[in-house]
This record gives sequence, structure tokens and C-alpha cells, in this order.
Amino acid sequence: MKKRVTVTFPQRAVQMPITYRLAKDFNVAANIIRAQVAPNQIGKLVMELLGEIDELEAAIEWMRSVDIHVSLVGREILIDEDSCVDCGLCTGVCPTQALTLAPETFKLNFTRSRCIVCEQCIPTCPVQAISTNL
Repeated sequence: MKKRVTVTFPQRAVQMPITYRLAKDFNVAANIIRAQVAPNQIGKLVMELLGEIDELEAAIEWMRSVDIHVSLVGREILIDEDSCVDCGLCTGVCPTQALTLAPETFKLNFTRSRCIVCEQCIPTCPVQAISTNL
């Protein structure tokens, strides 16, 4: 089972090997989608966790027990097709190729199933046609 989570941890936990502990202690694979981590600052990770349901729940419970805030990600990327000018700038920053231009029409295609909600496309859009639902 997969769960996408946002993990926010206090300054004192920045040095903690979170992904190592998830793998070793709980048999949970952690794919880091976005990371904002720096010494002496609050850290934030967006991760996709993969494992058995009981292992995922135990891993999340452990993170919460060491004062790491975990929230499930329910966001989606939204594209306002009326505002979009099909410039293709967003396709250059999309790491999963969820955003592509159709070769024959040069219209923007969005394959939602490939999107990891990394949000790199949002600041790239010159007409602000891309947003999230939250």
C-alpha cells in the first residue's frame, strides 16, 4: 500500500535518520518527493511511503511518538484550461512527465496518475493557471 504524507519535524530532529529507521525498523520504503531540511530549522518532507498497511501505521505512529508531525496529503494539481496558454514551461520542470504537450496540437496534456504533487509547476506558470485544491 502507498501513502503520501507530509512530515514536519522540529529543529532537534533534523539530524535523525528518519528514512533509514522507516526502512530498517518498519520495512517501509520512503520515496522523498520534496525536502526542505536545513540545520537549526524546522524540516519538512513530502514522502510517498510504501509497505504493508500495519507497517505503515506503525511507522507513522513511531514518527508521531518522537514529535514528528505527520499528515496525509490529499492535494491535487488543478489546471485552469481557460487561463492556460499552452506555453509548455511547466513541462520542463515536471519530474514525472505528468505535464506534456501534444505533438500534433501543442496543447497541454495532464496525466493525473503520473503527478506526484511536487508543485514545481505552480511557480513556473506565467499566467498562474496551475494551483492545488487546498
